[in-house]
Amino acid sequence: MSLTFEHTTLGQRVLFGSGKAAEHLAAEVARLGATNIMVIASDFELKMARSVAAGIDVALWHTDVVMHVPIETAQAARTAAGDAGIDLVVCVGGGSTTGLAKAVALTTGIPVVAVPTTYAGSEATNVWGLTEAARKTTGVDDRVLPTAVIYDAELTLSLPVDMSVASGLNGMAHCIDSLWGPRADPINAALAAEGIRALAQGLPKIKNDPSGLPGREQALYGAYLSAVAFASAGSGMHHKICHVLGGTFNLPHAQTHATVLPYVLAFNATEAPDAEARIAAAFGADTATDGLARLRETLDAPKALKDYGFTAANIAEAVAVALPSIPANNPRKVTAANLTALLTAALNGENPKSLSDLS
Repeated sequence: MSLTFEHTTLGQRVLFGSGKAAEHLAAEVARLGATNIMVIASDFELKMARSVAAGIDVALWHTDVVMHVPIETAQAARTAAGDAGIDLVVCVGGGSTTGLAKAVALTTGIPVVAVPTTYAGSEATNVWGLTEAARKTTGVDDRVLPTAVIYDAELTLSLPVDMSVASGLNGMAHCIDSLWGPRADPINAALAAEGIRALAQGLPKIKNDPSGLPGREQALYGAYLSAVAFASAGSGMHHKICHVLGGTFNLPHAQTHATVLPYVLAFNATEAPDAEARIAAAFGADTATDGLARLRETLDAPKALKDYGFTAANIAEAVAVALPSIPANNPRKVTAANLTALLTAALNGENPKSLSDLS
């Protein structure tokens, strides 16, 4: 059978090297000719950000970072950038920090250099997200794609093991969702499979040796691949659900993705045999669900949404908000009834395999 597909590869410079973040950032600032730089970093990561930015002149430090990027937080950062005449935004941190930098870029067009400290992957996509009145809105705009990404595994050494696990599984969710996203294609699939393999190798190494670099380098590499695949394939069922859980109920981003992932995989796997086989092979397992379950057991991954504040009383609203946004090309038809069953299972940490028999 001949191949017929359309694929877009986003243009972005990637610099990868442990212990090289400050050197690489100074080089990027020089290359871009930026003279008025804003650095976004949370209070928690400000000390690290100052170290990364030691070789550049910073005009404005901005530390008002909030999970899920509330619109008020975004507008404050945009105003600060405009008032200071900023010509480059540097973000040092996880997905919330990167998301705020993207929010600035979305309306101002100011370029972004991202220095990620987690495995979220947002730094390699042109997807933005903002929360307003308990609803998270996402969109795609090339203005928010960081012009360069600087990966330095040393910056992730302070990320605790449990957060490393949750963040890494968030990256894996990008990979798996890419295999049935609305623009899924063979190139995305190849990138996603390699991302799964790298994350599956790297995350157990982080758990066994949190201060070692090999596992963290593999996880960063896998997270980048996951994001590139996701940016091209688009947001699938998993991400549509998790955006609602985060934006509407303020659940923690990485832990929510890590918890929901096995349920969406089990729900879709039987109706997506090619994707299932590719995922299983990337895990080196007989089935995709077994491979993910084995990894999650090794990592002691997040298990139930109830552990993060989600309740049975929230399910009906979550279904009502999420259901219309799930892509029509999802391998399995999604209904209010089976989505309710999926969220109920995820709420209580039930065996995901029960979802394969739902009608």
